[in-house]
Amino acid sequence: MCVWRSRGDGPERERLAEMAGEASADAAVAMESQLDVPPAPPDLTAAAFFDVDNTMMMGASIFHFARGLAARKYFTTSDLAGFAWQQIKFRVGGRESHSGVQSSREQALSFVAGKTVAEMNQVGEEIYDELMADKIWSGTRALAEMHLNAGQRVWLVTATPVELAAIISRRLGLTGALGTVAEHVDGVYTGRLVGDLLHGRAKAHAVRALAAREGLNLRRCTAYSDSSNDIPMLSVCGTAVAVNPDAGLREVARARGWEIRDFRTGRKAAKIGVPSVLGAGALAGAVAAGMAYRRR
Repeated sequence: MCVWRSRGDGPERERLAEMAGEASADAAVAMESQLDVPPAPPDLTAAAFFDVDNTMMMGASIFHFARGLAARKYFTTSDLAGFAWQQIKFRVGGRESHSGVQSSREQALSFVAGKTVAEMNQVGEEIYDELMADKIWSGTRALAEMHLNAGQRVWLVTATPVELAAIISRRLGLTGALGTVAEHVDGVYTGRLVGDLLHGRAKAHAVRALAAREGLNLRRCTAYSDSSNDIPMLSVCGTAVAVNPDAGLREVARARGWEIRDFRTGRKAAKIGVPSVLGAGALAGAVAAGMAYRRR
């Protein structure tokens, strides 16, 4: 089995990734229990996991969220400009950098510290309607609806804050979301993460943890992503699909016989060795990923 590691990783990073995954699964299950969802679907052991940024949504969800916050004077436009440059690199290069995500985490956490969960949820709902609703890839949404129509549950898996991820999931009519969990006490953010960002290997840990809690058979599950950073998550499911893939993921998908779907150019998906994606066998943390570059 191939173990994906980046330079500088070690036992402590792995421990934080596992903690992030467990916390995200707990938050996802708790949020699902609070929603007015239909009865359990008929296919109880299969599910689909979708990455968000550039997979379900054009661009980075956290950037759209940041734009909405800047418009509401939560931080300055110059703060937003710093992240806009990161967004341009992401859109042009199609790749996200964990080191880049990590570098701005502490500044962003200082921004959300003291804010209430209720306030961020309310603002998130408004910003989704204003800036995100028209950024959803119709092709990817159709894939998610295909799983729902087959009686399977569908989860988003993203480094975006779990509260924002849950809003996106609910608006799309999906089951729930796994996202970065920010610590809060009595409904107020402390400025600390629970574990680490839900990024890279942490996503794989979250999917495994949720599968254990929900009784899913991962061999019957499908994962979708655009990024080579999500190869660990894609690898834990029985079926993996590269959606709008970056160069690294496209290469791996071809080598492993994963299906490729590209909605950016309108050309037909290149189906590589997988007859069907339903065959046998994805607020503070992600704000760190992209929101701020806040001035110290």
